[in-house]
Amino acid sequence: MADPLYELLTPYIDSSSSSRPTSTSGDGVTNKYLERLHTLSLSSLTSQEPQSLAQSSHSTLLSIQSLSSRSNAAIIASSDHFANLKNVLPLLAEEASRLRTEIPKMDERAATFSTAYSRSTENEVLDRRKRALLMERNADRLSDVLDLPNLLSSAISSSAAQGASSTASYAAALDLFSHIKRLHLLYADSPLISSIYAQTESAMHDLTSHLIAALKSQSIKLASGMRTVGWLRRVAPELDTGVNGTGSHEGLLGYLFLLCRLSTLVTTLSALEPLKQLADAETDTRLRKTPKPTTSKGSNGSAWHGGQQSERYLKRYIEIFREQSFAIISTYKSIFPSSADAQTTEGFKLPFKSAGLKSLPSLTSQASQKEKAENMPSALSTFPPYLADLLFDTLREYLPNVLDKTSKESLFTQVLYCAGSLGRLGGDFSLMLPMLSSGLKEESDESEDDDESWVEVMRKHRELAGRLEALASGVGSSKGADKGGSVRIKS
Repeated sequence: MADPLYELLTPYIDSSSSSRPTSTSGDGVTNKYLERLHTLSLSSLTSQEPQSLAQSSHSTLLSIQSLSSRSNAAIIASSDHFANLKNVLPLLAEEASRLRTEIPKMDERAATFSTAYSRSTENEVLDRRKRALLMERNADRLSDVLDLPNLLSSAISSSAAQGASSTASYAAALDLFSHIKRLHLLYADSPLISSIYAQTESAMHDLTSHLIAALKSQSIKLASGMRTVGWLRRVAPELDTGVNGTGSHEGLLGYLFLLCRLSTLVTTLSALEPLKQLADAETDTRLRKTPKPTTSKGSNGSAWHGGQQSERYLKRYIEIFREQSFAIISTYKSIFPSSADAQTTEGFKLPFKSAGLKSLPSLTSQASQKEKAENMPSALSTFPPYLADLLFDTLREYLPNVLDKTSKESLFTQVLYCAGSLGRLGGDFSLMLPMLSSGLKEESDESEDDDESWVEVMRKHRELAGRLEALASGVGSSKGADKGGSVRIKS
């Protein structure tokens, strides 16, 4: 129906249009419009349809203008590309041919790369890459390991600043060293761990020095001494090995402890240097004024009258000596109980007399030094005689200056109390006092009076000790009687 209508309307269509179709079979828009015309009445065709066509034409024109305004640049660019397409297509064909030629070579090289860098084969580049990746993944752990020497040094510095009371700092330093030592055992082939271990060993030498200095502290107590010796056992276990065959297990630590405390005792006694200088002045004056003793008591022309400064010095010296020596030996027995039980009297030959305060020779791999170390006596068996000899040397030097009988007896009593104090710990040197008397005979012209003074003082001291012992036993028996019932007391 549309084609006949189209044929009727063909003469009225603009003949200048070269693109006018001859049939509507392939034009859907035209067929749709022609079918719409069949549905309109004659009045609609004459009145409304021209207005509708004019409105549609105007709307289409506006749309075309808007499209041309928006797409002007794109259309021009498309036109330019289309004009350049005849030059691009030959180049594309040439590059495609080249790519087709290079693909086999690329495939061959990819196969070669896959074979060379396969995980199943060893390759230095892959190994370096794996190590780099492993290091990147463990960067935090490596940083922590590298910080261990600094942490250890900080802990040691903190413990040295705080002194022997810094229990937490010493414990932290020892825990860090144990951890580094364990890492060194696990990774002995690692240069990094070996370097860190070498740094920590140097730091532990400093810690050992701090601990030895702590043993020389003036205010060290039993608890701090036991902690310090325990830390030394962990820091330097080679010092804890036995050196004699007497069953003593204190090792070199016992000798080290006694030497440190002896150094502290000498330092404490050196604080009496002003009094010692005054006593030395009295000694010089006495030696200048007092002639050589003769057999006749009345032959002395100018007798020595003095000794007050020597008496003051000896009193302070004996007092400090008694307190410090008792504290040293009692602390030693508490820290090394096994060595205290093994103490014998075979070592009273004063092996430290010639050595003074010099340190013991270090044990090395040489056979002579090992044999010498094995034959060393127990430290505790030789220490009390050395202390007694140290006291006797001072008494021999300054006691002849004291001529007042009361003052001299007071000093004798002090010496006996000192001997009794050490006697409670197994170091009684009261039997060596006659050796002191014989030495004083050579220095003083009143040796007989000195002997009588010694005898009198010792007799009074023994009587007083016997009374105290009897009183103590009487109190103990009375307490036992109160617990058990009735008791008979002799008057």
